[in-house]
Amino acid sequence: MIYGMLRRGLFLLDPETAHHWTIAGLGALGHMPATRARLAARYTLEDPRLAQEIWGLHFANPLGLAAGFDKNAEALTALPALGFGFVEIGTVTPRPQPGNPRPRIFRFPEREAVINRMGFPGQGMAAVAARLAALGAHPVPIGINLGKNKDTPAGQAAADYVAVVEGLQPWADYFAVNVSSPNTPGLRDLQALDALQPLLAAVQAANLRVAREAGRRCPPVLLKIAPDLADADLMAIAGLANGEQPLVDGFIATNTTISREDFLEGAGISGGLSGPPLRGRATAVIRLLHQATGGKVPIIGVGGVFSADDAWEKISAGASLLELYTALIFRGPGVVDAILKGLLARMEEAGIASLAALRGKNS
Repeated sequence: MIYGMLRRGLFLLDPETAHHWTIAGLGALGHMPATRARLAARYTLEDPRLAQEIWGLHFANPLGLAAGFDKNAEALTALPALGFGFVEIGTVTPRPQPGNPRPRIFRFPEREAVINRMGFPGQGMAAVAARLAALGAHPVPIGINLGKNKDTPAGQAAADYVAVVEGLQPWADYFAVNVSSPNTPGLRDLQALDALQPLLAAVQAANLRVAREAGRRCPPVLLKIAPDLADADLMAIAGLANGEQPLVDGFIATNTTISREDFLEGAGISGGLSGPPLRGRATAVIRLLHQATGGKVPIIGVGGVFSADDAWEKISAGASLLELYTALIFRGPGVVDAILKGLLARMEEAGIASLAALRGKNS
């Protein structure tokens, strides 16, 4: 009820202005420990059936916040109080950049969908590093989504990704290599194997070197995939996780889509579409990756996760973890708790005792 009233006010604002206000509010909440504790008591659901150990990390529940919401690590202290099992920040680029011209976010409330063409606006890795260094112990795993600066030529892209790994590894529980955003010119060309393999090899080599020099664990490297790739290309990319020396430790499926199939409302607006219109294709990509890797490689499922049924669909297709963002815009902070409670109810009804038993059941 409270969020319904707040949403009406936020939706009167330009979407990007509303987002900045939300981040500012969460940033202020980060300095209010008593209020955060009350929110956590309301929204945090703890149940051993939802807990998992993946990549040597403990996830108290499978539902995380996708990259794009907290680009500059400004709200990290507050976000776990909303019930998230992990948080992915970014996309972080080596240098600050403004992103694409505004307007660059478009809401479609009737479809609970969003089109964005942000173009990786952000304060750069130095500002993010300063915030992470001041953060202290964090109650949930932190993923860091990596990108290149817009003016970096494709042939030098690997250096940008390596620079962010070198600068932010002390605070990363995992890295996500983002070569699938549709909003940076030429970025998706890096998904071609002849470009992707050397890029990932450079990231993995730097990641291992920095971890060894510092004497700490080496964060896993995940690859975020576009839903618009052909199935044959997805199969080829899945092979990067196989073999004795895999180039990726997991996948995030998927990024936003440039397709407007069954979404005529956004036919004339460029950018990446998220929300329910993406749901089916995202799930299909998860299923394909799960099958192609023999179910041995963790997948974070993203795209249209709004309900327990959506969560069930993606986990049973092969996802180990899930992320949402658009659902938070339209459903508010209670969406995490609602999804997790509904997921537990479905598991009880089906006699499934753990997420591992559900994973890939319908793959």
